[in-house]
Amino acid sequence: MLSLLVFMPLVAAGALAVLPRVPDAAARWAWVAVAGAELVLVVAMALAYRTPAPGGLAFEQRVRWIPAVGTSYHVGLDGISLPLAALTCVVFLACAVYALREAHRPRAQAALFLFLQTACLGVFAAQDLVLFFVFFDLSIVGMYFSIAGWGHGDRARSALRFFLYTFLGSLALLVAFIGLYLASAPHTFDIVELAANPPLQGSPTTGVLVLVAALVGLGIKTPVAPVHTWLPPAHTDAPTIGSVVLAGVMLKLGTYGLVRVVMPLLPDAWRAAAWVVVTLGIVSALYGALVALAQSDFKRMVAYTSVNHMGYVVLALGAAGLAGGSAASAAPGAPAGGAGSALGAAAASSQQLAVMGAVTQMVSHGLITAALFLLAGVLRDRTGTYAMGPGSTVSGLGRLAPRWAALLAVASFASLGLPAFSGFVAELQVFAGSIATAPVTAVALLGILITAALFLRALQHLLTGPARAPRGGFADLRAAEAVPVVVLLVLATAIGVAPQPLLDVIAPTSAWITSVVTSSATDAVAASVAAPAGS
Repeated sequence: MLSLLVFMPLVAAGALAVLPRVPDAAARWAWVAVAGAELVLVVAMALAYRTPAPGGLAFEQRVRWIPAVGTSYHVGLDGISLPLAALTCVVFLACAVYALREAHRPRAQAALFLFLQTACLGVFAAQDLVLFFVFFDLSIVGMYFSIAGWGHGDRARSALRFFLYTFLGSLALLVAFIGLYLASAPHTFDIVELAANPPLQGSPTTGVLVLVAALVGLGIKTPVAPVHTWLPPAHTDAPTIGSVVLAGVMLKLGTYGLVRVVMPLLPDAWRAAAWVVVTLGIVSALYGALVALAQSDFKRMVAYTSVNHMGYVVLALGAAGLAGGSAASAAPGAPAGGAGSALGAAAASSQQLAVMGAVTQMVSHGLITAALFLLAGVLRDRTGTYAMGPGSTVSGLGRLAPRWAALLAVASFASLGLPAFSGFVAELQVFAGSIATAPVTAVALLGILITAALFLRALQHLLTGPARAPRGGFADLRAAEAVPVVVLLVLATAIGVAPQPLLDVIAPTSAWITSVVTSSATDAVAASVAAPAGS
């Protein structure tokens, strides 16, 4: 079933590419049909999902591939990858519906995005480092052609910049994967086997070097400051659905790689670098919000808020590596089951809460930011510009297009973390877990305040004032434009109001990852306590 989910879009893409004279309308609806079937399939998998044993997988499949180097076609899902696979299917279906009015080479675009859906799902399903890398690289290729083929503005330059940046990052990631392979005994690329017996334990220097290579590759993809500079031009010149997939799904490939690969496979190195990761998260959160506040281009502003929101994810994952609290459970003189043990349990709980918040933030950001980019696409389609504020030819759209304005307001409030939306649930967990582990992370709360200011400013510029728009008016949303936005925001609201079903899926895997990251430190302190005095 999982392989069908991953490869069905690729088969459909191949059919659209090779079948002669497929009518444009048929190609558009074929894309909607396949994306819809994918969503039905992933929902069925979610209903059939049963929490696997710690470190285990559901829907697992494994086939020999290149046994000489210890790699295989190994796929499976757990409580972190399943929600992200479901997010991928939702976002791609939203894009398919939105693109029903696409007039520029719709058959080629449908084939390309179906190919891209397989690449993204493959990353979330892969349980082998080589397989992960293959799908990771294919996603870069797909997005490059999306920007270059259907973008606007200086699309060729933006596509090339995106490709060079992210491909360089993937090469660094490959170096990290080879380092893990060489350090394992017996040599293997299998993620499950490596997590069961993490290599490079007790080799701090080598472990940190491998971690640095992985952080470069995944940090560019996330992106975190200062390796984020490819993102704003890529979004600005990408087609609307290209930006939706890039922000809604592809940025998650970077943070997912941190949770799936780096944290469980390099726990010692992750703890050693935890404060560096926390600092990167804080800087990204504040920098992204401040630069977004300075923008007069609505789409570029939303792009920078992605740096802000993904900074929260990185911050939370870094905080989960600060194992000092867990070690408190073994503090000298603390009796078993006493106050020290309770303190350690509370700290471990905080670290798990931070990981849960990070994963919830990935899902939340994917839904809400996808909706914002769809609405930005409508703005450009109607006016030919994303400009807002003084000097802009666009204002007062609340009167000209009330449906568009209402959805923009809802999406903006959702993005700034208003209660009753998924962003509030995610950020509450991120900061509750992070601040409990490291109180200094509270400084990143300023990012929420700045985000509120920038979205309120954007709403004021676009929706209030005299009603004016170039090109003779601003037609309100059509069905193909409104339906995907409404569905995305309804899902974000459902998670915000009733988050427990999602959290029940995420929690067990988050607990396992937290235990892997913190167990070595706890064991070391426990051993020092158990040693006789003076020994």
